[in-house]
Amino acid sequence: MTHLHTEAATGTKSRSRPRAALPALCATQITSWGIVYYAFPVLLPHLTADTGWSTSAATAAFSAALLVSAVAGIPVGRILDRRGPRTVMTAGSLLAVAALLTIAAAPNFYVFAAGWLLAGVAMAATFYQPAFAALTRWWGPDRIRALTIVTLAGGLASTVFAPLTALLADHLSWRTTYVVLAIILAAVTIPAHALALRAPWPPAPQAATPPNRTPIARSRPFLLLVLAFTCSGFAMYAVVFGMVALMIERGATPSTAAWALGLGGAGQTLGRTLYATLSRTTSVTTRTAVLFTAGGATTLALALVPGPIPLLILLAVLAGVVRGNLTLLQATAVSDRWGTTNYGRLSGLLIAPATVAAAVAPWVGAALAERMGGYDGLFLVLAVGSALAAVLALASGPRTASGASRAEPSRGH
Repeated sequence: MTHLHTEAATGTKSRSRPRAALPALCATQITSWGIVYYAFPVLLPHLTADTGWSTSAATAAFSAALLVSAVAGIPVGRILDRRGPRTVMTAGSLLAVAALLTIAAAPNFYVFAAGWLLAGVAMAATFYQPAFAALTRWWGPDRIRALTIVTLAGGLASTVFAPLTALLADHLSWRTTYVVLAIILAAVTIPAHALALRAPWPPAPQAATPPNRTPIARSRPFLLLVLAFTCSGFAMYAVVFGMVALMIERGATPSTAAWALGLGGAGQTLGRTLYATLSRTTSVTTRTAVLFTAGGATTLALALVPGPIPLLILLAVLAGVVRGNLTLLQATAVSDRWGTTNYGRLSGLLIAPATVAAAVAPWVGAALAERMGGYDGLFLVLAVGSALAAVLALASGPRTASGASRAEPSRGH
């Protein structure tokens, strides 16, 4: 891991950190992910039964939101590098509330889809990436601790909101459920982002650009890492969205399947407590490959183990443990290799293809499962995708004992 001396001089002293930022971002990540993201798979059967829209069409609208999020994440990252997170995340929260109310009131599928496109912009401005950029700049060398705390909280999003959404849907229509969730989202995230992220935005470490160096974003290690995260992202999110259907195929009730998804979120929280130790004891390339491999192993187990249901729930929790580590791996992928200069932009470029893959994963996964006669075959394919990600991660590492292929933060962006 490369440590920058320049970071110590800019934006890393504790006095520059807003005291309320860390607890505020914990609360807003739980709420934003839980409502804007995890509520959808729980409400999907209710909204398709009520509207007559096909599952594939409704899922395509949600996937379009993730595609918009991927595209919007790049300019959002540039704004974050220059201006900081307060305006971006507050505006994103306002837009998220407006998007959910549009979805809830949609008189036809076109308005429903438009609401999700708005939600995609809100995701780019409120989900992990802007929070990671804020914590990376404010906390500097201590960023892993701050990132771990926020992602520990964020891992509870499905644990809290999947069961809550199911409970609301048992007593209210899906439209009213979204209105209630939008009110909760507004009450938690808008004031938290507006009031807690007011600290001065420290300048980024200044990096010299030596001549004749390949810009990081076009370098071999960066491009291979992009491919690795893309393969892993597709597999991971297809597993998340296929989990409920897989459990139901194996004989679980919809309620039990929703709880399995929620407990997977608890597994994410558990996994994130392990990342700091993993970071201290492994090289960045090794832990990237190990975590991608572990993701493939849990997916393979879910594909091959027919039951009983408690064992499948345990496997879902283990898969969540791996996902929790992968979130922190993503958060530190740029800073561990190339430092924090232009973190927002480079991180946006790194994750954008993975976000696109995550966007199409629910739709492509459902289509593949239908063609393959069930979700066990789909999960086998996804396990192969994770294995490919591990191979690409190894290939992205240093090619010499001295680590010469690792791009230094000063070698041009």
